[in-house]
Amino acid sequence: QQCDLTGWWENELGSRMHVSAVDSQGNFSGEYHTAVSSAQKPIEPSPLIGSQHLDEDGQCTFGFTVNWKKFSDSTAVFVGQCFAGDGEEEILQTAWLLREKVDSLPSDWKATR
Repeated sequence: QQCDLTGWWENELGSRMHVSAVDSQGNFSGEYHTAVSSAQKPIEPSPLIGSQHLDEDGQCTFGFTVNWKKFSDSTAVFVGQCFAGDGEEEILQTAWLLREKVDSLPSDWKATR
């Protein structure tokens, strides 16, 4: 079974993302609706753009960037792999890094988590 990233996904924290159609090169875009944020402004859906490695066995790797520009001065990158077994639902296993804007180089140590 080929893993198809197109559609809606939800994680254990209640965050959701929608991936538009993945093109023949593996490129995609969409929106991320986070359920968690330390920003002071109200959370809004944020644009994402990414790329999927189209493997023959369907267990694809992928990565995408989310720009939280509507409510935060931060950017997040996610990398992961899609697991799809016979007759089982597809699971995205991911890791992420979040970069927040800091005011000076000496504060750089606390900018990424």
